[in-house]
Amino acid sequence: MLSLSGLTDVTHLIQLAIAPVFLLNAVASIIGVLINRLSRTVDRTRVLDERLKQNDPKSAERDHAERLVLRRRLRLIYLALTCEVLCALFVGLLIAGGFVGAIAGANFSLGIAALFVMAMMAFIGGLTVFLREIFLAVAHTRDSMR
Repeated sequence: MLSLSGLTDVTHLIQLAIAPVFLLNAVASIIGVLINRLSRTVDRTRVLDERLKQNDPKSAERDHAERLVLRRRLRLIYLALTCEVLCALFVGLLIAGGFVGAIAGANFSLGIAALFVMAMMAFIGGLTVFLREIFLAVAHTRDSMR
């Protein structure tokens, strides 16, 4: 049975873990958006592959150019997804490290701070790459409307 001070410590730990859990929720939302964009890009690539197999000379050059843009977008989405998943892993590790440190009576504050900084760097990196992919998609769409 936990003593009152032990219960207070656990309650405090849970309170400290709430902020990173909100970050995990935000990262999960971004991952969902990225997976949706990845799926749409893969589907569009498959449509273009089928059209290129039909050997229509009128649209072949345009379809090939679009396929190259889609390949660049796929790489960017994949990189953004990798960064966001790394962010989620770092956040999970810092939450677990906080609990393990408290239970073991060890001071993991430097490691937890390092995990938080790495999580933020991965989060910001993923968002930056995601923004680049959005710019690429919009620019290509704008160009194809002309």
